[in-house]
Amino acid sequence: MATLKKPMPPSPRGGEGRGEGKPLPPAAPRGGSPVAPRGASSPLDRPSRTPQLDPHDGPEHRQFPRAKMTVPFRLWRGEGDDLTFEATLRSGNVSVSGAFLESTFFLPVGTEVRTSFALDPEEDPVLARAQIIRTESAGRDGKGRTGFALRFVEFYEQSEVTLARLFLGARLKDFAQEYLASKRARSLTTELDRCVDALAAWELQKVTTTASPWGESSD
Repeated sequence: MATLKKPMPPSPRGGEGRGEGKPLPPAAPRGGSPVAPRGASSPLDRPSRTPQLDPHDGPEHRQFPRAKMTVPFRLWRGEGDDLTFEATLRSGNVSVSGAFLESTFFLPVGTEVRTSFALDPEEDPVLARAQIIRTESAGRDGKGRTGFALRFVEFYEQSEVTLARLFLGARLKDFAQEYLASKRARSLTTELDRCVDALAAWELQKVTTTASPWGESSD
């Protein structure tokens, strides 16, 4: 599972990037994380809140389910004058631990990149450091897909929660509504007590039922 780390070097500054020549993400305030521009994707790119699962398997997804969705990913390597690569690619699928990006070019397996992508243009983007772990090429008959798989190594600004909500949001909302309507929840006097109690009830439900809250997994 990717780890959380707050500090992140600012994104490449100003001007035109390399690769596809897309504008680079704006520089962050000193000591902050890179800020991806809002509206990077159009309403047509906005995924459904009930994601369609993708049957493609791969180690970038580990035990997590994959959502089949097209989302613009901004990738870059280096900072400022040391910028060596920058491109915008579209995803074929996304999970909490990785993604597959459609591409006509490849980066060497093991290459690390910075990435930002918005699952919803009205929300903050997901910001992460990722590693290329696999490449794929379509066959001569045109079947298959061409691109490479990313595994998220670490996230910034707790943006991995956005990914988790994509898969867990509906279940968590149903659980929270049922819990808040219970006599036990109404008997608690503070929001903190209700929050702690709800988390305990959710964890208890996970270990006492066989169904995974994540739904179908990639294993």
